[in-house]
Amino acid sequence: MLQIALWKRVLIWSALAAGLIFSTPNLFYERVERHNDAAAEIEALGATPEREADLALWPNWMPSSLVNLGLDLRGGAHLLAEVQVADVYEGRMDGLWPEVRDALRDQRAAVGSVRRQPSPPDELRVRISEPAGLAVALETVRGLARPVATLTGVGASDIEVAGDGDEIIVRLSEAERQATDDRTIQQSLEIIRRRVDEVGTREPTIQRQGEDRVLIQVPGIGSADELKALIGTTAQLTFHPVVGRTGEAGGDLGAGNLLLPSMDEPGVFYIVERTPVVTGEELVDAQPAFDQNGRPAVNFRFNPTGARKFGDYTAENIGSPFAIVLDDEVVSAPVIQSHIPGGSGIITGSFSVEESTNLAVLLRAGALPAELVFLEERTIGPELGQDSIDAGRIAALVAFVAVMVFMAASYGLFGLFANLALILNVAMMFGLLSVIGATLTLPGIAGIVLTIGMAVDANVLVFERIREELKTAKGPARAIELGYEKALSAIVDANITTFITAGILFALGSGPVRGFAITLGLGILTSVFTAIFVTRLLIVLWFERRRPRTIEV
Repeated sequence: MLQIALWKRVLIWSALAAGLIFSTPNLFYERVERHNDAAAEIEALGATPEREADLALWPNWMPSSLVNLGLDLRGGAHLLAEVQVADVYEGRMDGLWPEVRDALRDQRAAVGSVRRQPSPPDELRVRISEPAGLAVALETVRGLARPVATLTGVGASDIEVAGDGDEIIVRLSEAERQATDDRTIQQSLEIIRRRVDEVGTREPTIQRQGEDRVLIQVPGIGSADELKALIGTTAQLTFHPVVGRTGEAGGDLGAGNLLLPSMDEPGVFYIVERTPVVTGEELVDAQPAFDQNGRPAVNFRFNPTGARKFGDYTAENIGSPFAIVLDDEVVSAPVIQSHIPGGSGIITGSFSVEESTNLAVLLRAGALPAELVFLEERTIGPELGQDSIDAGRIAALVAFVAVMVFMAASYGLFGLFANLALILNVAMMFGLLSVIGATLTLPGIAGIVLTIGMAVDANVLVFERIREELKTAKGPARAIELGYEKALSAIVDANITTFITAGILFALGSGPVRGFAITLGLGILTSVFTAIFVTRLLIVLWFERRRPRTIEV
């Protein structure tokens, strides 16, 4: 008999209700978006009357998930940046020098005195005063090597050590360079994400392209320059011992030293040791504040490791100056007056309130491990996005109306049932897109339009099969039941192959291709559900009410 169990009916209606409820916020997009932004800002930054007013625009008991609009629909900024991964090699060599120096000093009887020599950025050259002890020195430095921490680098060491007369040459191994490049790109991606979306409401697209490039797309931001201002600086905070102060840019600095300009004193330069005492990587917090004179400043706090280093250095160097360096400029160089325990301090300088706030954001996000060189930048205006939305809406409506007219003309009342299921299908698709937080792009709209056309395929198969069964003089109830049973295998086969194609597009594609794959895949799921279960439920309800002796499909 043509019937559906009560528990199945409850599940079908529940699924439809959930789809409609979760898709509803998209009908009030601007209000819900302001509500969501206000909720995130209140949680991160605190409540204000304006944020409370925006929060009240949408009921808290209603779902508030939205389909995110992509860059091509909403407008925003697009950047393509190249990460200067070679910069990291120099930092690794600088960080390795204290270990090499201390290890060789333990072998002083054999190697004599140790002095660092000028070298390329990706090398560390060390001269020993006793060339006869070169073999001992090489063995000692090789003992500092560590295994490469990647699957592709199993069995390899992170450094290569060679000798040249009385010099030791240390380089990163090829496996370690590859691992370092991968870590640098991944770290850059995460830090860029923190900087451009600290509150978590912008939905940026930040992904790796090729070996050393990063694609950054942020919908809703004013311009590419505004985006570059957020991510265009490394915000590298370090603390260095001060060797001297000078008013000249040249002169002999000595091996292992740097000449850095003062940020607040034009024409003044500081000679500092190249290797920092503490780095910004050991920062755990930075907040805008005011100093004792009421001028804008930034409070900072180190993690336990950084706090110990900072405390030990200040305890051992009371009366000596040390430099607070931000992006290769000396912010200040105070004299250590006393031991500073606890790992906290304050950065003062010629800051405005806005500059101190931005600096705190950059420091909290962390330092970029390498410089970014911007190769491509575009600002996409919201007018272009609105044009795309309007064009997509028109295309979807035309497709929707054309399909509904065809179904009604071809299958009569059964076609109207299919049209109602089609409307519910689109609502469920938007509900799923909202729940998973998917980003809708122009190719995504194309996927929705394609889904609208494909959604009735299953109904066409069922209805044609019912027509065939009616020709064999079976009763209407049995014809409907057999129509669904015999068409099921063809429906499942056709949609599984399309779903596999969508999965491959998602796995191998990127950006807009993935957006198309997501809407196509979700559309297949919802269309199969509505075609097999929803239209059948509608037909059963009609049949139970009317009990027709004959039907026409």
